[in-house]
Amino acid sequence: MDPTFFLFVLAGFFAQMIDGCIGMAYGVSSTSLLMGFGVPPAAASASVHTAEVFTTLVSGISHWKLKNIDKDIFVSLVIPGVIGGVVGAIILSNFDAGILKPIISGYLIVMGAIIIYKAFRKSEKKAIKKIKNGVLGVVGGLLDAIGGGGWGPVVTSTLVADGQTPRYVIGSVNASEFFVTIAQAITFVTILGIGEYWKIIAGLAVGGVIAAPFAAFLVKKIPTKTIMLIVGLAVVILNIRTIILYFI
Repeated sequence: MDPTFFLFVLAGFFAQMIDGCIGMAYGVSSTSLLMGFGVPPAAASASVHTAEVFTTLVSGISHWKLKNIDKDIFVSLVIPGVIGGVVGAIILSNFDAGILKPIISGYLIVMGAIIIYKAFRKSEKKAIKKIKNGVLGVVGGLLDAIGGGGWGPVVTSTLVADGQTPRYVIGSVNASEFFVTIAQAITFVTILGIGEYWKIIAGLAVGGVIAAPFAAFLVKKIPTKTIMLIVGLAVVILNIRTIILYFI
């Protein structure tokens, strides 16, 4: 077994622990790492989303069993998210990878900054707005596919900032992400194929599946501010590094 496989397992484990605890950053973290290793943006996003089919399934089931899901939030996000995800995957698959790399890194830096900002943001409970959530789902799915991550940072952070209960937002966003991810993965596989990236996909999937049940349990037990700060800073630093290396 190639030792790099276990690095992908470890990356998948920590990425899913983060995502399951704060409702974001699996794709952002994983894609940042893969692009840092030199994987092209479309291939990185395809690998991450194919692996996420397994991790989001386990995560969604775990949150469902622990009663972390709000039905109204879940339903309002699923179909719009799928539509945005498919469109984003098609766009990314048809653009030149070299041109996209610094653009995607710039987007991920913004996502990292949003995570840091949301760590300090406080909000009050508000009513769920289904139309607004539908637009949010489309935008989140689109950016998630193009950037290899962003469903959590965009959707979770917006809903929490809008005053929804973090526990139910995290559970609902994680559960709906399964359907968004499977739509993206099918689109990427149809256009690009994934044969040469099986090691990345398998490693991320194994690590993520192991972590998902633990993360769903921990979301009820631990504060999120410190984790969000660490994740946000890590994403910003990784992608600044990617941009610098691109232009050197």
